[in-house]
Amino acid sequence: MIGVDEAIQRIQAAFSVLGSESVALDKACGRVLAIDAVAKLDQPPASVSAMDGYALRLEDARDAGRALHVIGTAPAGHPFRGTVGQGQAVRIFTGGVVPDGADAILIQENAEARGEEILTLAPATPKHIRPAGLDFRAGVTLVPAGRSLTPRDISLIAAGDLAEVIVRRKPRVAIAATGDELSRPGEPRSQGGIVASSLYGLCAFVEKLGGEPLDLGILRDTAEAIGALPALAGSADLIITLGGASVGDHDLVQRGLEPKGFVLDFWKIAMRPGKPLIFGRLGKTPLIGLPGNPVSAIVCAMLFVRPAVGAMLGSSREPRLLTARSTTALAANDSRQDYIRARLEVRGGELWAEPFRIQDSSMLSAIATADCLLVRRPHAVPVSIGDPVSVLMLDE
Repeated sequence: MIGVDEAIQRIQAAFSVLGSESVALDKACGRVLAIDAVAKLDQPPASVSAMDGYALRLEDARDAGRALHVIGTAPAGHPFRGTVGQGQAVRIFTGGVVPDGADAILIQENAEARGEEILTLAPATPKHIRPAGLDFRAGVTLVPAGRSLTPRDISLIAAGDLAEVIVRRKPRVAIAATGDELSRPGEPRSQGGIVASSLYGLCAFVEKLGGEPLDLGILRDTAEAIGALPALAGSADLIITLGGASVGDHDLVQRGLEPKGFVLDFWKIAMRPGKPLIFGRLGKTPLIGLPGNPVSAIVCAMLFVRPAVGAMLGSSREPRLLTARSTTALAANDSRQDYIRARLEVRGGELWAEPFRIQDSSMLSAIATADCLLVRRPHAVPVSIGDPVSVLMLDE
């Protein structure tokens, strides 16, 4: 068996960053930038008013009680074409371009309209003018390459006048469940059969990471069915199998794929849950064989599939590791790294992790309601109530 850290390093090293493609900005949320998004214009493009009021010369409205002649208007999108001179003002609205000659705004609450004139009720100020380029200048990097685009990023890039962005191609991840006992949700099941829940969870997980899941369905427990995997996977960048990774008579992944060119890198990791994990290459395509137990599959996907997809996208996909206090005393650990399902709560401004009482690797209800995995290194010393522990967040 090898350790978790070594397994992650060997998996990451097997992948290269994928090529790029141009996508419309409205389709780019969640995609990973391949090239910096650079602004094409200043924002705002011109000096604009931050308030409704009057644009004028500061020296003409330093005091209350001054009368100014209104020579035009400047609503947003319709700039005043003239120049503001001595004793003049232009009616302006929020977002309107500050006309030439003006260097201050008298907000409308501080002005009394008198036909074609206004009377200043308080001094004007330049602080209500947003200068050109206040937000950003043309040529600056708005969002750096390698970032997974959020809705906020999309808005910022749009403000920079970019209709398209260059992003990494989505990794194509072929996923197949194995086992005669499996069926899809809603389908008839044979006696002793179960639903192939991990297939759906893993497809959703890959999609959330920014990949393109290819659902290959359920492969039966025969060498012929397993051997069909290369043809089914086609041009996938990564192949994932679910189940069939252990040493039983019906665990056929390695035996079924060896005649098809499968080369094993490593098998079995010193961790719990998730020990029987396979990694190797099927021809030129990396293959990860996840355990069949649903919780084991989810934990292993977080630890090993996530960095594999991240390596192809040129973007870190490592989950967050935080520190919390344990609500429970824990015995010394053995030689395997433990990932204990737990729920977080805040007490007195600190995070506390409460491990679930039952840690069976088949219990999806536990991991679905968990907030984190409490991580215990091999040979970790006992933990008392209140001692600090490391927790791996299940959701970002």
